Amino acid sequence: MKRSNILLDNIILLLFNRMNKKRYKTKLKSMDLANFMSLYKKHSLKRVLTLFLVLTGINFSFAQGDGCKVVVIDAGHGGKDPGCSGKGSKEKTIALGIALKLGKLIEDNHKDVKVVYTRKSDVFVELDERANIANKNKADLFICIHANANAKASAYGAETYVLGLHKTEAQKQIANRENSVISFEDNTKKYEELTPDMLIARTMQLSVFLNQSILFANDIQKEFKKIGRKDRGVKQAGFVVLFKTTMPSVLIESGFLTNTTDNEFLIKGENQQKMAQSIYNAFKTYKSQRDEVADVIKENNIEVPENSGVQFKVQIASSRNEVDVAPYNFKGLEGVEKKKVDAYYRYFYGNTSSYSEIKKIKEEVKKKGYSDAFVIAYLDGERISLKKAINLASD
Repeated sequence: MKRSNILLDNIILLLFNRMNKKRYKTKLKSMDLANFMSLYKKHSLKRVLTLFLVLTGINFSFAQGDGCKVVVIDAGHGGKDPGCSGKGSKEKTIALGIALKLGKLIEDNHKDVKVVYTRKSDVFVELDERANIANKNKADLFICIHANANAKASAYGAETYVLGLHKTEAQKQIANRENSVISFEDNTKKYEELTPDMLIARTMQLSVFLNQSILFANDIQKEFKKIGRKDRGVKQAGFVVLFKTTMPSVLIESGFLTNTTDNEFLIKGENQQKMAQSIYNAFKTYKSQRDEVADVIKENNIEVPENSGVQFKVQIASSRNEVDVAPYNFKGLEGVEKKKVDAYYRYFYGNTSSYSEIKKIKEEVKKKGYSDAFVIAYLDGERISLKKAINLASD
């Protein structure tokens, strides 16, 4: 990952932690960041951030500049896909109940926020379309709501997921179950299996968004605990819907319908309201911190270019033979992407909307020995000419 992205990532974390510095433990990822934190303790946030941006020339090319203005709420399952079930309950019904109640709380209390629902009734929505709705609306936050199931009736409590590699077999099974909605769709071939390599590459691409997702997820779990729900923590797994979104995103498992106590709790409308209120409380914290970031940017006249949708990458190799994208196969480069085009596997490094940044990356990989490396460009997933991409890009 590029040095500037690591620093920017952690600046956002610092901004999010400003109101309570002890809420989370953040590891220092570089000596530069340690120096930054030392300055942060001695001077005002705005002064240090402004100085840092001036010295490094970092562009905020992601959707941070306007605070939190668009929220997409996704009620899991629906229509012909009931999800899991308990005695007298269906996951699709409970998820929709919580989703609608959460949306109303946001709409009633934040007139500056547009709430978009992937569904507002008992209808079936394809998995990739849920993510498409969020991406097309340029959402600042994606909240996906589900209920859980387990072969052991003793399992209970609420947990919140962000995108990543599962650490336990149980987490893998939950992701597999929620991803199994694909089986209800007519065209299942459009989905690729999410391999560990793909998940690692994707989490590196969206590192700033992932950190915001984790902070938001932590607050959700804290709020659940306040109303007496068992806190099962924040976890990572390969959910397709989170993989395809391009903003901070969480998936909430509100409880186990296979557990008598959880099921009896979640089936009641007043308790769905309590769950919605808890998520809303976490949202309020998230929004205030996102808005604070936006205020710092605006007050200091920091230009935030709109994301053009252009992605630049460096092609470093191509081969008829498939090669594992592990760093040891690519001279230590981490985050190499692989794509099959016709009969060839093509390997790419770097992913940025900035043409000046990708040129620096190209020089880096050439120094590694990839003398034939060259820049390519994509727009909304389709390859376009470099000339067109440069005209569309922010710099």
